[in-house]
Amino acid sequence: MSRVDEIKRSVIASFKAGKQGEEPYRHWNLTDVLPQDVMEEVRDLPFPAPDLEVEGGTREANNKTRRYFDAESTAQFPVAAEVAEALQSPEMIAAVEEIYDTDLTDTYLRIEYAQDTQGFWLQPHTDIGVKKFTFLLYLSDGEGHENLGTDIYADADTHVGRSPFAPNAAMIFVPSDKTWHGFEPREIKGIRKSLIVNYVTKDWRAVEQLAFPGQFVKTAA
Repeated sequence: MSRVDEIKRSVIASFKAGKQGEEPYRHWNLTDVLPQDVMEEVRDLPFPAPDLEVEGGTREANNKTRRYFDAESTAQFPVAAEVAEALQSPEMIAAVEEIYDTDLTDTYLRIEYAQDTQGFWLQPHTDIGVKKFTFLLYLSDGEGHENLGTDIYADADTHVGRSPFAPNAAMIFVPSDKTWHGFEPREIKGIRKSLIVNYVTKDWRAVEQLAFPGQFVKTAA
């Protein structure tokens, strides 16, 4: 079995075993998402830790230092290419559509390699618009990182909880006007690492961020 097939099998198994929550909106918490060796390789990719230029409450405030599993990264790092190929595959798309009851027709795969350092925070937001699916895969296990999960809100002003943060755990939701999430300011020791996986519509403008520019994912439709 190829590594791509191993990744597909592992991710789909984690989808099926995920724990579904309904409040304050439907979301899923997953464990053991990637094969352990793949997760460790992804975690240890030699991307330089970005300097936090602006503490603005949005990732866009620091666009110049953000990294992606884009054409350059997938050409340079085999594990990035393998993860991208698995997440682009028809089997993966079929699993997402069936398990999460969403339609990924005419969408592109976008994978951000996020490295958050002290001073980082995110204001509550919903991901509605061009993002059709949000998959937050946690990687790091530094001191205190168990407290660095994604913050969950009932609305823009009402914090209600936090997702579990552990290496190879994940939070998933299908964006809607209720899917408020963010990251409350708190201490980050070392680097909080995660993959932010989205399937985005053809209206996504930053095509250079995409894993396969010009290639929609393959759906049953």
